Amino acid sequence: MKILALELSSAQGSIALLDNDKVEFDREWPNDRKNSGPFFESLAEMHKQFGKADTIIVGLGPGSYAGTRIAISAAIGLQAASRARLIGFPSICAIECDAAEYCVIGDARRQTFFFARVRDNNLSEGPTLMSEAELSEKLDKFDRKMSIFATEKPSQFGRAELRHPSAKLLARLAADSKREFAQPPLEPIYLREPHITIPKR
Repeated sequence: MKILALELSSAQGSIALLDNDKVEFDREWPNDRKNSGPFFESLAEMHKQFGKADTIIVGLGPGSYAGTRIAISAAIGLQAASRARLIGFPSICAIECDAAEYCVIGDARRQTFFFARVRDNNLSEGPTLMSEAELSEKLDKFDRKMSIFATEKPSQFGRAELRHPSAKLLARLAADSKREFAQPPLEPIYLREPHITIPKR
């Protein structure tokens, strides 16, 4: 079974293809939100070499809204052409590390941050929005052995280690039949309701 994984939620994009537990294709690149060329070039190269996938998994964030939407849109297009199984999974659950449990923090803009806790590559808490003071207080309560990761390292939280989600790990997670995945229609993980400005009458 060929599993294609697409991950564009952070500053490092990645694509991976797993075929019967063997990594056949694995590409990573600096993910510029204004230029998705490397993503589509890697996707075209993968398709030329290995053809259609049986399962497509896409990282749902939280993270770059634009990047996540591009990955989801590409996955939907590929699924329509190939009739592959399409699933989604939180990107932050696919950070490669040795720990069975870790925390992820990130800048949610508008002077807020998100916090999430991951155990065995599943969300066990969050993502939850917090102020800087609330997040600092929460992090201070954790033992120093607890790994704290950020996909974009916030300067306010020196304890956080910069790590990016991995398409290769996403593909491996997709091979686990006992794991629960998001089903179509897929949407990015929203940290808050969309901010809409209504014009004055």
